[in-house]
Amino acid sequence: LVALTALICFMASGAHEAYTALAGMETVITVLFLLLYLLRLDARMRCLFWPLADIFNSVIAALFLLVVGLFAIIIKTNKGTLAGGVLGLILLVLCLIDAVLLCKKIGLHKARGRSAPAK
Repeated sequence: LVALTALICFMASGAHEAYTALAGMETVITVLFLLLYLLRLDARMRCLFWPLADIFNSVIAALFLLVVGLFAIIIKTNKGTLAGGVLGLILLVLCLIDAVLLCKKIGLHKARGRSAPAK
C-alpha cells in the first residue's frame, strides 16, 4: 500500500518519470510476490528459491528507493513529490525490515537436506 500511495503521489504531482517508474515497478513486484505466496505457487515452482529472490528484491529496491527518495525530498518540486519521497523512504525501511525478517526465517546457517550426520 505504501508503494501504491507513493506511485499515486508521484503521478499526481507530475514528478520525473524515474520516480514514477520506480514506485510503479516496486508496486507490481510486491503484488506479484504477494500472489506467489498467497496462491502457494512457490511450492509448485521449485526451480527457484523464492525467499532468497524476495530478499534480493528487497535489498535492490531499498537501494533504488534510497536514491529516489532522497532526490525527491531534496528537489521537492511540489508537495506531491515531497510526499512521494517521504513515502519512498518509509518503503525503504519496510524493504529492509522485510529482508532482515526473511533472512532470519531462512536461517542460512542451518543444515539443509538430511538430518542424519554423514558417516
